[in-house]
Parts: sequence; structure tokens; C-alpha cells
Amino acid sequence: MDKLKKIWRNRNITKATKIWLVRTFVFPIFLYAAKTWTLRQVERRKIDALEMWCWRRMLGVSWKEFRINNSILQELGITQRLSNLVHRRILKFFGHVSRRNSDAIERLVVQGNVEGTRARGRSPTRWTD
Repeated sequence: MDKLKKIWRNRNITKATKIWLVRTFVFPIFLYAAKTWTLRQVERRKIDALEMWCWRRMLGVSWKEFRINNSILQELGITQRLSNLVHRRILKFFGHVSRRNSDAIERLVVQGNVEGTRARGRSPTRWTD
């Protein structure tokens, strides 16, 4: 985002082109290997914060202007949030791995079906959780 500072400040470039640039150059770098993440509510909030930082940076809106996030999203016409895109990619990957044969190592790792007993304590968070 910082390397594109001259583009964000240029008033001859339309908002639609700037949105396209963010979705083409910035978000794919962030989404690399997102399908293997464990997404909790804390991470979802951080992803939303990053997305709003990018949109505010692109528009040149300061935090001191007290504009709520919904007004910025409405101004840009953003309907799909970045965290929802990450969540959908995770579910697609989970479905892809779940359809593999039963002895595939990826399926065993993702589903967490390990035979035997474990030590006492809290159970780990798995994909299915």
C-alpha cells in the first residue's frame, strides 16, 4: 500500500480503478496460503481492520475524521468483506481435503482423527470445531 502512495493521491484516477488496484495488487499478497489458516474471531477482526486500513489509505481518510467503517464501505460499494473471502477459501479447502480417500495424510491431519488416548487437559482446536 505504501508503494502505491502516488496513485492514491492522484485525483485523475477514478475510485473504481483504485479499488481494482487494491484487489489486484494488495489483497492477493495477503491471501497467499489463507486456505490453511485457523480463523478465529480475533483473526477475523484483525483481517477486517487491515481491510479498512487499506480502504482508508486509498481514500485518504484520516482516523481523526470519525467516519465509521460502514460509510466508507458504502461509498466504495464494497459488499464482500475480506474476512468472508478468507473464510470461504478455508471451507473450500476443507471440503477438498475431506473428499480425499480415507488413508490420505492430509485428511487425517485436517480432520484430526488420531487413534489412541491423549493426556489430560483441554482438547486442541480442530478444523471441524
